[in-house]
Amino acid sequence: MHSDAPGAHDGVRINPSILAADFANMEASLARIQGADFVHVDVMDNHFVPNLTFGPQMVRRIQETSTVPLDVHLMIEAPERWAPEYAELGAASVTFHLEASAEPVTLARRLRAMGARAGVAVKPATPVENLYDVLDEFDQILVMTVEPGFGGQSFMPETMPKLTALAAEARRRGSAVWLQVDGGIGESTIAQAAEAGADTFVAGSAVFGASDPDAAITSLRAAAASHRHAH
Repeated sequence: MHSDAPGAHDGVRINPSILAADFANMEASLARIQGADFVHVDVMDNHFVPNLTFGPQMVRRIQETSTVPLDVHLMIEAPERWAPEYAELGAASVTFHLEASAEPVTLARRLRAMGARAGVAVKPATPVENLYDVLDEFDQILVMTVEPGFGGQSFMPETMPKLTALAAEARRRGSAVWLQVDGGIGESTIAQAAEAGADTFVAGSAVFGASDPDAAITSLRAAAASHRHAH
């Protein structure tokens, strides 16, 4: 792990998505985000979402190369079958989709037992009320702010009420679950998401599209921190 412990910055975590990185020069891309809390790795299977990205071999290579811990987001079918493999590779956090999972709590417990943080993700149209009673079974809930599948999409503000409700429920229950957002996150939208209760932010082109990705991370972190409610 890098020197700054994940989550050490004002309760705000910035996880750059390598979907926006230079695939041909991944090592150089990773070297430019040393200020990140986690590296967000999108695994897509061309079934659950209409796109194909990395599989276990590529994730293993990124894990070997990166000094920043991995936050793996599985946009795949049958996560019960595949998710443990990513925990085995050493990913610090493994998030699977609620819509794809037959037994989300059982899977989360298995990932935790393997030493990974367990995350569950929901698409923009998926309600979150079913997660309220099992919040403590997860370390992270990812509220997708775009339809999963492709990078560079526009942020969907209509997902914010769901995030606000989730944040309120987590506070009410005294839950330490992290609330993550992914999709269209940049300087302006990170403020909206932080106000709604997110504390963990996936940013792709806003980081890798900048001339200085580490400076972009610092700037995004400051924007989010200034809009976080004093919980």
